Amino acid sequence: MRRAVALPPAAPVTAPELRECPGCGQFQVVPALGPDMRSNCVRCGTILRLTRADPFDRSLALNVAALVLFAILWLAMLMKVSTAGIVHETTLASGPIELVARGLWPLAAAVALTTVVAPLIRLTGMIYVLVGLKLPSPPPNLRGVFRVVRYMKTWAMLEVLLLGVFVAYTKLGDLVNIEIGPAVYALGLYSIVIVWAETALDPHAVWEGIERSGQTHAPMPPSAVGPARLDFRPEAVGCESCGLVSVPPEQGGGHDARCPRCGAPLHARKPYSLQRTWALVIAAAVLYVPANIYPVLTVMQGGAGQPSTILGGVEELLASKMYPLALLVFFASILVPMFKLIGLAVMLGATMMVTTERGAAVLLSQRTTLYYIVAWVGRWSMVDIFMESLLGALVQFGRVVTIEPGAGALAFCAVVFVTIVAAEAFDPRLMWDAAARNAHRPLALRQAYRGRVAAVR
Repeated sequence: MRRAVALPPAAPVTAPELRECPGCGQFQVVPALGPDMRSNCVRCGTILRLTRADPFDRSLALNVAALVLFAILWLAMLMKVSTAGIVHETTLASGPIELVARGLWPLAAAVALTTVVAPLIRLTGMIYVLVGLKLPSPPPNLRGVFRVVRYMKTWAMLEVLLLGVFVAYTKLGDLVNIEIGPAVYALGLYSIVIVWAETALDPHAVWEGIERSGQTHAPMPPSAVGPARLDFRPEAVGCESCGLVSVPPEQGGGHDARCPRCGAPLHARKPYSLQRTWALVIAAAVLYVPANIYPVLTVMQGGAGQPSTILGGVEELLASKMYPLALLVFFASILVPMFKLIGLAVMLGATMMVTTERGAAVLLSQRTTLYYIVAWVGRWSMVDIFMESLLGALVQFGRVVTIEPGAGALAFCAVVFVTIVAAEAFDPRLMWDAAARNAHRPLALRQAYRGRVAAVR
């Protein structure tokens, strides 16, 4: 019988570091972590650090593979459609081009941003940074490029485009004959590889590598280096971009203070967060009305057709007994925008209203979780825009059958973009600040550090 042998614990790959939780504002120490370990906030459960055994090489290889697939999916044929002896071959570029031809250039710009510009910047920038960190003499401005890469992650939506291709393929089944092209398979592989690349990356390890390369925005102050990183001061601020906790210089305070490592503006809380979020939520609610009233597309067969709204498209799918697809479109195009608006309004209202100590304490963690769900789910509403862009490019057969995108699609795309920006503008830490004030306790969230150590899993 073999005897079980206890393996020694893996050596830590990180040093202990003081961090401010982006979800609740709690300052705490993230302890030394081994590979593939996770540290969570002791108060709200937000992930503070997720280490990887190989934070650079694996992610680099996956990003290179994703870039190759990106080139294939944009250069190869997407679909071949035919009817009445007429054949059309299209690529992914056909959708934005057709939108421009029909005067919907803002919609074309939105599709191009989310499917071409943002993914390309994300991939090339990530490769630039990871390769640069491996070179003896790193190329310039790694910190600036990496900041842009992390921002573009929100707007790169090729995974959502894959779902739009699936919906368009299903809806076209009754109208034309369809043949899948290589670009569809490349898009499917890309969606898997880019998610894999993101999970293999430890962005904090990248920032630490940039710091070691000497490419910081300013010389690192003593309070941000070595063991001094664990010393908390009440005026300390956590960088929203790279996570470094530092003390803004007195002569450079206010709006001029910047993170010494990445150069991002330093703020105790996002400036005018409530005002900006309220304005964006109201604007999105106003746009939501024409997005559901005006037609998003019109199907013309034999020279006759009827405009269709988002809800009308769901009804057509139900009439065709495509129940799973109808549920998908209804969820992504109607429920998700409504959920985002209601969710943001609930969080804004909870931040501004007076609550009891008990009520505030019970729901704060749930509201923080709600915020992260709202911030993540909104981009999936673009599936309807991508579907309409593809249908408009694929089905152009004159009087036989033609699909034309409508003005409602432009309003709906604006709703999606505005709600994404609204979620980015909201600062969930304000909910915890408000709870501390409303519970008649001294506002001590910025002084809450008492040597606490984040939870480790």
